[in-house]
Amino acid sequence: MSGKTSSAVLLRVWALLFPPLGLVILWIGGRGPGRKIFGTVVLLLYCIPYTALIIWLLIRFTGMEVEWRGGYLPAFTYHKTVPNFDAVERSRAEQTKQSVAINRTNTVAPAYWTDFRGPNRDGHYDEMPILTNWPAAGPRELWRQPVGGGYGSFVVADGLAFTIEQRRDDEVAVAYDLATGREVWTNGWAAHFQESMGGDGPRATPTYHEGKIFAQGAEGDLQCLEATTGRRIWSRNILADNQAENLTWGIASSPLIVDDKVIVMPGGTNGRTVAAYAWADGKLVWQALDDGGAYDSLMAVNLAGQRQLLVVTSRRAVGLAVEDGKLLWEVPWVVAMGNRDIAQPVVISSNRFFLSAGYGTGCEVVEIGRTADGRTARTVWKNKQLKNKFNSSVFWRGYIYGLDEDILTCLNAETGERQWKDGNYGYGQVLLADGQLVILCGEGDLALVGASPDGWNERARVPAIHGKTWNVPAMAQGKLLVRNAVEMACYDLTGK
Repeated sequence: MSGKTSSAVLLRVWALLFPPLGLVILWIGGRGPGRKIFGTVVLLLYCIPYTALIIWLLIRFTGMEVEWRGGYLPAFTYHKTVPNFDAVERSRAEQTKQSVAINRTNTVAPAYWTDFRGPNRDGHYDEMPILTNWPAAGPRELWRQPVGGGYGSFVVADGLAFTIEQRRDDEVAVAYDLATGREVWTNGWAAHFQESMGGDGPRATPTYHEGKIFAQGAEGDLQCLEATTGRRIWSRNILADNQAENLTWGIASSPLIVDDKVIVMPGGTNGRTVAAYAWADGKLVWQALDDGGAYDSLMAVNLAGQRQLLVVTSRRAVGLAVEDGKLLWEVPWVVAMGNRDIAQPVVISSNRFFLSAGYGTGCEVVEIGRTADGRTARTVWKNKQLKNKFNSSVFWRGYIYGLDEDILTCLNAETGERQWKDGNYGYGQVLLADGQLVILCGEGDLALVGASPDGWNERARVPAIHGKTWNVPAMAQGKLLVRNAVEMACYDLTGK
C-alpha cells in the first residue's frame, strides 16, 4: 500500500472513530472528486446516531421528555402535557370546603350545545352573536382550574357543562357549573386507556339528551347518567356486546341520539360495526356493517331527500337507515398509511358532503343521487389541498375552512380549488361563529380569523391554556369552554 493510499485510509478511519475531529480532517485533508460525496455520507451516518445519543443523554440526565403533538416528528419538552391528579384533587377539595348553594333559576338557557361540535356536529355556533373585536389581552376569562386527562370536549345544558376525564385509574363523567366552574357531581368507573403516542384517557365527548348524559369511555364503557345528579341509569360495554377489539387509539366516537336510539360505533365485524341501543334502558335494537371502526363520530343528516346516518368506517363512507341500520349507499374511503378516519364529514349541500384525512390522504366531495332503486354515491372532486388529521373542517357560504395538517386553508367547495393557505395553528380545532373562525390552537392559544375566501385575516391571537391541546372547544350562552389534559378555562364572548 502506498503512503498516499495509507493516509487516505487513516483519514477515513479517524472520521469513523472520532466524527467531530474526523469531519474536520476530511474537509481539510481529503482530496479527489469523491470528497464531497464521502463527507456527506459521513455526516448522514453520524447525524442520526449522534443526535439520538444527545437526545438520550438529555432525557436521561436533564428530565427532558418526548411528546407527540400531531406532526410526523415528536416535540421535546420539559413540561409534558399530563394531568396533575394531586392538583385536581386539591382544587376539588377546596371547592367542597367552600361550597355554596348554586342558584341557576334565572340563568338556565334552553339547551343548545348538547352534542360533539355543536347541535349538528358541524362546528357551527349560531345561538347568538359573539365578540369579534377582542381586546389585546383577549376575551374576559370567567374561570380556570386543573382538570383530569383525556381528549373529550364539553356539552352544556341546564346551566351545567359536562365532560369526561381520566382521574388516576378511573374514567369519570363530570358536571361543572357553567357560571363558576365549580364541580357539581362526578360518576366514575374503573378504566384506564393508555397509549404512548396519543396519550392516556377517554377520547369521546359526552352527549346530552332529555335530562340524561351519555358518556362513552375509551375502553368501550357506555354510561347513561342523570344530568342533574350523575346517578347511573344504565351502562353497557359496546366492545363486549359487539365482539369488537379496541382501536389503537381507543374508542373516540361520541354517542349519537336519534329518535329513541343511542347509536355508537364499536367496530365489530360480522354485522357489528355500528350498534343502536334504546336510550331509555340500554337494550340492543340493531347492529350493522362488517367493517372495522374509525375514530370519527356518526352524524344524523338529510342527504338527497332522505334522513339517514352518515357513517365513516375503516374503509368507506356509508348511509344507513335510522330505523334498522340498512345500507343505503356507500363510497370507498381509505386513510393512507394504514390509519383510520378521524375528522368529521362536513355536509356542504342538500346532497353533498366533504371528507378529509391526514397522513397524505387528502380530501374529496361526495354527491348522493337518487334512482328508482334507491341512492347512489359518486366522488365529485378530490385532491390533497386539505388534509384534516384529527381536526375537522367547517363549511361557510360556499367555502371549506380547516387545517391542512397544521396550516389554515380555504377551499372552494364546488371545485376543490384552494383559495389560500396561511397561519400555523398546530394540530388544534376550528369552530365557526358569527362569520369568524374561532381556533383553539395545538399549543393552547386562542385565535380569531375571518371566514372569507378573499384571504387569510387573523384578527387576534392570545394565550389561553398551556400545553398540547387537541380537545375541541365548546360554546354556549356566549361562553367559550376550552380544555386539554391539564387545565380548562371559560371565556366570555358575549362582549358584555
